Amino acid sequence: MTLSERNIFFKSGIIFSLLCILLCTLASVRIIPVYELIEEEIFRRPESLVQALIGKNMDVRLLAVHFSVIVLVLFSFFSVILIYYFFEKTQSPEILFIAFFTASLSTEVFRLVIPFWYMNEIPSLYLILSSRMVLFGRFFGLFSLFTASVFAAGYDTKRGNVILVIIVVTLIMALGIPVDTQNWNTSFCMVNGYISMFRLIEIGIFLITAISFFVAAWRRGSREFIFIGAGSVLVFLGRHILLNNDTWIGLPVGLLFLVIGAWLMCSKIHKIYLWL
Repeated sequence: MTLSERNIFFKSGIIFSLLCILLCTLASVRIIPVYELIEEEIFRRPESLVQALIGKNMDVRLLAVHFSVIVLVLFSFFSVILIYYFFEKTQSPEILFIAFFTASLSTEVFRLVIPFWYMNEIPSLYLILSSRMVLFGRFFGLFSLFTASVFAAGYDTKRGNVILVIIVVTLIMALGIPVDTQNWNTSFCMVNGYISMFRLIEIGIFLITAISFFVAAWRRGSREFIFIGAGSVLVFLGRHILLNNDTWIGLPVGLLFLVIGAWLMCSKIHKIYLWL
């Protein structure tokens, strides 16, 4: 894949993230005023590390969930712009998949369909479509970051074929998961089937990704990959917090982890390939 072909993906990610920002802005005007009414009802809270550590003793704040979505979409937009700016003329097999990961965070905007549905009673078909869009974005981002670590560890093949495989596998998973349109949690996610199994898959991908970057440090004799591996850990933690957050305290913590982790990964990769 040439640089010009790769940069087309960067530009596409910027456009997609910008469209998601516009959707988020339009949705915010309509649904933010009704959050106080929705909070009066009892909802299921997400089962995650966030709730186990910081959420179970704090009240639900749906506005914090909304701002978590805004933060993810804005982070996605500015991250892809910065990646394009710094890597436009720098060849790096890993950075394309890291850009895919950051761009995938923009799909979290489709979570806002749930409060919009609650307020307007739109057909449940939109709930299913939005839920599958969110699932696709999450799995696509996970597999993209995993692929970046595999390339770093020394695997080398045509990136176009790898992208196609990731898309097909992600589509199969996103379309095959049962979605319960009658139940949703306070992070604006529909309750899905096989939750435990996919949580184990997510943890497994997280561990293999981090280990692969550390293996790359050993195989390629560059300690920069140690920092990249540490950055991947922070990125996973920040992403996990912001995806499952329904309190105010989780918002700054998740954003801090996400920003520091992404900065570590991208800055060290840029340093490695700058002179190649």
